Amino acid sequence: MNLPSQATASTGGRSNAMAAFAAVTVLFFAWGFITSLIDPLVAAVKGIFTLSDTMAQLPAFAFFAAYGLMSFPAAKFIARFNSVPSILGALATMVGGCLVMLLAANLAVYILVLVGLFILASGITVLQVAANPLAAALGNPKWSHFRLTLSQTFNSFGTFLGPLIGAHLFLEGVEVKDGGALTDAVRAQALAGIDSAYFWLCGLIAALFLFFWISRRIVDAAVPPAPLGAPVGMGELIREALASRWARIGAIAIFLYVGAEVAIGTQMALFLNSDAIWGQSDAAFGVPLLGFTMGSDGVAGVSLQEAGKAVAFYWGGAMVGRAIGSVLLALAPAARLLAIFTAIACLMCLYVVFVGGVNAGFVALAIGLFNSIMFPVIFTLTLERSEARAEATSGLLCTAIIGGAIVPVIVGALSGAMGYAAALILPAACYAVLCLFAMAAARAPARRAGAGVTVH
Repeated sequence: MNLPSQATASTGGRSNAMAAFAAVTVLFFAWGFITSLIDPLVAAVKGIFTLSDTMAQLPAFAFFAAYGLMSFPAAKFIARFNSVPSILGALATMVGGCLVMLLAANLAVYILVLVGLFILASGITVLQVAANPLAAALGNPKWSHFRLTLSQTFNSFGTFLGPLIGAHLFLEGVEVKDGGALTDAVRAQALAGIDSAYFWLCGLIAALFLFFWISRRIVDAAVPPAPLGAPVGMGELIREALASRWARIGAIAIFLYVGAEVAIGTQMALFLNSDAIWGQSDAAFGVPLLGFTMGSDGVAGVSLQEAGKAVAFYWGGAMVGRAIGSVLLALAPAARLLAIFTAIACLMCLYVVFVGGVNAGFVALAIGLFNSIMFPVIFTLTLERSEARAEATSGLLCTAIIGGAIVPVIVGALSGAMGYAAALILPAACYAVLCLFAMAAARAPARRAGAGVTVH
């Protein structure tokens, strides 16, 4: 006699899980958009403050360093207060970061740009630690790879829009070839664009705070119950994560992946604008969608602003790849797909380094397509093999995102010494190591069937 009520409860549970997953996916979109604004920002500050390639990479350093410093505190915070209060606190922190960015743009102080980005990324770090395992857990464990990759697809849509809007606002009239200084008018316009972007971001994040506040009961109802037991200290989480061999291996993989992806993205506009690639060529304008998006200014060659808009296709490739990957991961072993994608990305980097020329610009943009599934698959492969609990493993993996702070600075130094194309030798090495990680994961069985992941 209880069957109808049980069926209704089951249906309601599935509905709550779907609604909660939709709410979490909105957060993936938001932090993707904010993160990809770093790419045109690097090109803009290089001109605004007359910086070297290495110094221009400091926005990426400040942004991604927050992951290294804040991931375990975020994991501890989430363990104590649960996902929804943590997400609301993260969004409030991000509003504070945007306000500092507004101050930096109005005062034209570079150090404030770095402080604002660090605060903004600190909030995003909490979102990452909370939302990645949450997206994997909201529903049938069989489809965890699918759900996390689908959420990352919306994250990639945000990263596609970020460079387009950022290049439009930050890079009009900005040119940095041969170390030339910007005129006062162009500099003021670029700073005004930064001010405008982060003003609207502040409003967007405030709206997300309100949205998640309204959705909080739906998410709370859908989250699997936390295991009973005494609160876990941050030191214990760190020790537990470091004691797990696969948590350590996965952290190295995340470090290299994020470092390679961010280094390529932050250098992309400067790379495409260089005379050795598209700086003196109109070939890109002959590609219908790409040329339309870049919007030729009528001057021969690709300007920095036009190159900045083209960066959207690097991140757009990841968006398309994740949509396709969501299907492929339901059909094929995740580790095998990761091995194939990392090997192709490595070969594409080597093409740019050793062949170069106009075609290398198209090849470099296409690397994003093969970056697509890397983060969610590395994350879930590690979770299912790690001996540590999910909170500890997630904290270590998100700490490893600090690779996005360190690798781009090294690539910036290589660019200054060797040129933008030759500097991709370091991302090529990162992808080669990731291919080895994928092959090792394919041979290592999952330790826990209930880890919220699919065992292939």
